[in-house]
Amino acid sequence: METKLGVYICKGCDIASSVDVDKLVEVVTGEHKVPVCKTHDALCSAEAVDIIRKDIESEGLNRVIVAACSQRVFPELFNFGSDILTDRANIREYGAWAHEPNDEDTQMLVEDYVKMSIIKMQTSEPAVPLIEETSKEILVIGGGMTGMTAARAAADAGYRVHLVEKEAELGGWARKFKAVFPKTPPYESLQDPGHADLIKAVETHDNIVVHTNSRIKSAKGAPGKFDVVLKNGSEAPSFKVGAMVVATGWKPYEGKNLGHLGFGISPNVITNVKMEELAASGEIIRPSDNKPIESIAFIQCAGSRDQDHLPYCSSVCCRVSLKQAMYVREKYPNAKIYVIYKDIRSPQQFELFYQKAQTDDGMFLTKGEVGEVRVDGDKIAVDVSETLLGEDITVKADMLVLATGMVTTNKPDDIPVAADASVDPAAEIAAVKEAADESTLEDGKKAAASAEKGAHLINLGYRQGTDLPTLKYGFPDSHFICFPYETRRTAIYAAGPVRSPMDFASSTSDAYGAALKAIQAVESIAQGRAVHPRAGDLSYPDFFMTKCTQCKRCTEECPFGALDEDAKGTPLPNPTRCRRCGVCLGACPERIISFKNYSVNMVSKMIKSISMPDEFDEKPRILAFVCENDALPSVDMAGIKRMKYSPFVRIIPLRCLGSMNAVWVSDALASGFDGVILIGCKRGDDYQCHFIRGSELANYRMDNVREKLTQLVLEEERVQIVELAINEYQKLPKIFDDFVAQIEEMGYNPYKGM
Repeated sequence: METKLGVYICKGCDIASSVDVDKLVEVVTGEHKVPVCKTHDALCSAEAVDIIRKDIESEGLNRVIVAACSQRVFPELFNFGSDILTDRANIREYGAWAHEPNDEDTQMLVEDYVKMSIIKMQTSEPAVPLIEETSKEILVIGGGMTGMTAARAAADAGYRVHLVEKEAELGGWARKFKAVFPKTPPYESLQDPGHADLIKAVETHDNIVVHTNSRIKSAKGAPGKFDVVLKNGSEAPSFKVGAMVVATGWKPYEGKNLGHLGFGISPNVITNVKMEELAASGEIIRPSDNKPIESIAFIQCAGSRDQDHLPYCSSVCCRVSLKQAMYVREKYPNAKIYVIYKDIRSPQQFELFYQKAQTDDGMFLTKGEVGEVRVDGDKIAVDVSETLLGEDITVKADMLVLATGMVTTNKPDDIPVAADASVDPAAEIAAVKEAADESTLEDGKKAAASAEKGAHLINLGYRQGTDLPTLKYGFPDSHFICFPYETRRTAIYAAGPVRSPMDFASSTSDAYGAALKAIQAVESIAQGRAVHPRAGDLSYPDFFMTKCTQCKRCTEECPFGALDEDAKGTPLPNPTRCRRCGVCLGACPERIISFKNYSVNMVSKMIKSISMPDEFDEKPRILAFVCENDALPSVDMAGIKRMKYSPFVRIIPLRCLGSMNAVWVSDALASGFDGVILIGCKRGDDYQCHFIRGSELANYRMDNVREKLTQLVLEEERVQIVELAINEYQKLPKIFDDFVAQIEEMGYNPYKGM
């Protein structure tokens, strides 16, 4: 189809008073011979939008450029349908608002942004959605409170749900708890877990199929078309689903690892899980002789916040001990309670619950460091130092309860846990592995050698592993800053304690959120649209396989497992797994991967379209590749704040810094750019990359670029990479100006003009 382009230039918001709009029109119609180019005092007005619509109809336009404000302003206003490609050339925040008005450098900069937009539109094609037959059914793994809540939420919304529970009954931990923290004001009294009514609602719901005594044997395929096979005794029921919610919950940290806190020295030293069992049975008695309790001590953070055990806080342990102390006081009004803590963490409305416990005269709470724990006659003695009393003390009690932490069921196999007092952990692991299909991957595909062993909860047919990738503590990975339910596996969402230690109230909220995300996923996938973070994107990567060298970079670097591979290493795309980040595009040395509206060729031509003064003009040119997720909004905010920076910088947005192909650096230097700067999200343990590994991969690739610069006898400092959080926009002017100054000091690109 012939490209018919129209360019519309806004004169409002100080644009016309900062740049020569007439000259800009001459560049569009003269240099680039665009037949339709109009200006308006306010392109965001209904009148201006109507003019564009009429031109689309009368002139047959299929490409529209709005040269005005940022694409983040009025994002839906200039949507003229999927057949009309629209680009926003940002000449306001990047131009008029960030640079000196009526200056030749500002004029050149604005002209370059319009030129790049024209090239972008001329080299792009409308994205054609990939429409396949998909399932809108949802799988929920785990029949505890989180899983049942998610299943009911999705079912109430009209979606068929398969709820899989490995035990014979639904309910999970709630069945074992006597009571839970208060859920309603004044947040002082313990309440019933509420599982009975929820179980009944789930088991009688027309849209929910409950599978008890079942595990996932395999889940092959991709979002919208997962083929799930269960293992239920000798049976193997199967079905197809479009999305999943993993709500498999938690397991307590293994008490036998806490010998330094007295576990194992006496039957009267128990864990908080055992204490809950005693309370639920109605027999809170001393295990050694079944006598009533006159005193009981609780040690908080038993294994949690400890680098030798669980480095993280398990969130609920403090409140659990306060709750269990109330059990004891209810049964034995004269019993003495001792709670030894590092810090009491009872957030939000639960502060009122903590305050209620503090009013109990029979409850003694002190901050302190636990020393020796020993048997002293028929008592358990605990030495405590650094107390609030200002002196060391020894607490003697009939029983000692260790507040052990929560471990995700998505754990790697080397994290020691006790699944249940009646279940041997080794037997539990063996049972899980036995349930897994040894040939999880489909025929002809192979798993990566580095694939995580995982927990075998889902048994996916992904080359990158059978289950959800994990953070260092075993919790499922997500971009936790923006969307906590998201994992690296598209359309698979984690909810409840499997993704983070939390109580029932938080788990319920989590369940609703994950159910909503699963619904969004099945609906988007059915329309060929991407999910978070490029929600609604209709594009997907196309592979020119005849030039593929089977280097495996794309399959290994994809953060979302969207690419499997055959025995030779040829990538096997799974489009519905794809998040459209372009990491594969950046990884490919042969440049065989492209999107309809985002390609190596497109960006290369944009780079070459920029006007390049020679060195005698003393106007350096800096090319900035900027991630669209955090860094690009920061540039917008700097412009909105009218913060000035060097007009020698030209910005090209990237879907993700991980989509940065090294050839673009070569193209920039060959075109005469004096320096290249990449600005993306923070990486490391506290990463903020929407695509998980983008900044990390960009850093890795830039190391290779710097080596190439050395070979070309160019300073490696000509290429820099910067990490920037979205709220650090005030740093941008200095980042740009300092880099320009550094380039000016080292001199212009010697290849300029060659």
